[in-house]
Amino acid sequence: MSWAQRRQALIITIIAVVVAAIALLVSISVVYKAPSCTDGIQDGNEVGIDCGGTSCTYLCTSQVQAPVVSIQPRPLSNVNNRTDVIAYVDNTNTNAAIKNAPYTLELYGPNNNFIIKRKGTISLPPHTTVPIFIPHILQGKDATVGFLTFDAPALHWFKSTFSPPTLSVSNIQVVGTTTPHITATIKNPTTNTFYNVKVIIAVFDPVGNVIAASQTIIPSLLAQGTAPLVFTWNMPFSGIPAKEEIWPILSFPGP
Repeated sequence: MSWAQRRQALIITIIAVVVAAIALLVSISVVYKAPSCTDGIQDGNEVGIDCGGTSCTYLCTSQVQAPVVSIQPRPLSNVNNRTDVIAYVDNTNTNAAIKNAPYTLELYGPNNNFIIKRKGTISLPPHTTVPIFIPHILQGKDATVGFLTFDAPALHWFKSTFSPPTLSVSNIQVVGTTTPHITATIKNPTTNTFYNVKVIIAVFDPVGNVIAASQTIIPSLLAQGTAPLVFTWNMPFSGIPAKEEIWPILSFPGP
């Protein structure tokens, strides 16, 4: 083989290698997909499918404790044969939170007859109890028991160490019996102003049963300021009020 032929063969070989390398890189870029938290498979350092690990925002259900309904929905009679409902939900996780967790509420009558189903959502900061209050859920039917359930696969927990600020409540006064009302003062010790703060109250009798509940909205709670709270009812309590629990509901950061 002459020198010219050898040179031509070398050039052809180099070109072939370059073309093959380019083809390999193109095929890898087309076929290979970097691990992500939205590809529907468990890859990277994920603990489950698109959850857990250091790269995914959301936690797997195996990494968290499910919400605990510490007070099952309590039907409460109100004026004009109206029924309100209150329930308590606990988040026992210290480093996990959830926003807009879907729940299903069912109410039953005296003979265990199904009356109504209602769906809703609740947001749970880490290691907190959050009440659910639904006014006027029912009218004209006698509900005696309720159940609140969560669909675990539909719960999108995320890593969080957020601790809600403590808004203290003082000067709680129960006034009247025929049409009772409860007044109190709420204080904001933080340097932030909060707007449209929902505040829920639950009233308990001496043996710990919920006998009344209500809610109000504070349009603005100034930084390091106070605001009055007033909760009213148009009919007497079903028992003797012995304890009041007042819960400000604040938003918290999350995905």
